[in-house]
Amino acid sequence: MKTPDIKAFRDRASIEPVLREIARRASRLPSPFRIMEVCGTHTMALHKYGLARQLAETGLDMISGPGCPVCITPDGYHEAAVKLLTETENLVLASFGDMTRVPTRVGPIRNAVPARGSQLRIVYSPAEALEEARGHPEKEVVFYGAGFETTIPAIARTVEAAGETKTANFSVLGALWLIPPPLRALLESGKTAVQGFLYPGHVSAVIGTRAYDFIPKTYGLPGAVAGFEPGDIVLGILSVLDQAASGRPVVANAYGRVVRDEGNPRALEIMDRIFEPCDALWRGLGEIPGSGLRFRKAWIAYDAERKFRLDVRSSADDVAGCRCGDVLRGLLSPPQCPLFGVSCSPDSPKGPCMVSYEGACLVHFKFARRKGTPHV
Repeated sequence: MKTPDIKAFRDRASIEPVLREIARRASRLPSPFRIMEVCGTHTMALHKYGLARQLAETGLDMISGPGCPVCITPDGYHEAAVKLLTETENLVLASFGDMTRVPTRVGPIRNAVPARGSQLRIVYSPAEALEEARGHPEKEVVFYGAGFETTIPAIARTVEAAGETKTANFSVLGALWLIPPPLRALLESGKTAVQGFLYPGHVSAVIGTRAYDFIPKTYGLPGAVAGFEPGDIVLGILSVLDQAASGRPVVANAYGRVVRDEGNPRALEIMDRIFEPCDALWRGLGEIPGSGLRFRKAWIAYDAERKFRLDVRSSADDVAGCRCGDVLRGLLSPPQCPLFGVSCSPDSPKGPCMVSYEGACLVHFKFARRKGTPHV
């Protein structure tokens, strides 16, 4: 398959006519017309390329959703990881960097003092953690990671590889989340006012477009799967407006060069082989049926939660005053939080949305406050 020229999706001359069409069509719909960009990567792209402000000028209100895995992971997981690192000797806790900086009641993981012979190690993939375990059989190595359907297949494959090589000193503390269930939960709550969805391109590459069919069928709301270049995003938004205007909501695919209706069967199969659905707690949304994944019985030996008897459900509360939970439900824009830019900043975060690269608060702080925001 020929790789598309990504420059075309950032070309101002191509994107501006689409923006004008968006403005023309938005003017015929009730204002503000609210579209939830489910994914934090979309939030980042909207602000990085100056689209958020340009779309606001057309009467569109783009709101962030629960699509940042670090952000929606309740503090119970982070505090369990701190306990594991500080109370277990000869252990390596391997994790993504932003997971270690989330503030909790007991502080962030990176500030924890490891037990004797233990250490925190930042990794870029679960495979790195497995290599650590193979290289240091005298230590227990726990990979602590959060992720959606985009990341989970790689974690599942790593667990499978650990099984193939009988690496018994490796395990996973996984905060593994599924995207469709929280969207249903948001709509069922009746509290989040939204007229359409921009679905995440990378998650959709795994689960396919059909995973969202219940939204137009049950709730009558339009939506489109979109990639993360400016051209992808505006085409997705234009499709949502077209559907709203016609009164015929569907799940449109504006990322056809990557996403298929059926998703990626191989990725789905390996996820299903290692994990099974379970009810899970989400920051700000509470417990959502079938929204998480846990180890199947055959792979339970690699479940760090069970192996070290961790309690990840002991705390679901934000740090006092933090409104990340409301931001993740689309009830609050980051600048509306009283702590935003006052006592909460990237240098001194009070919640995960100011920590993660995909966090809505960090994105607003980084780009919305910057003069001369770059435009497409």
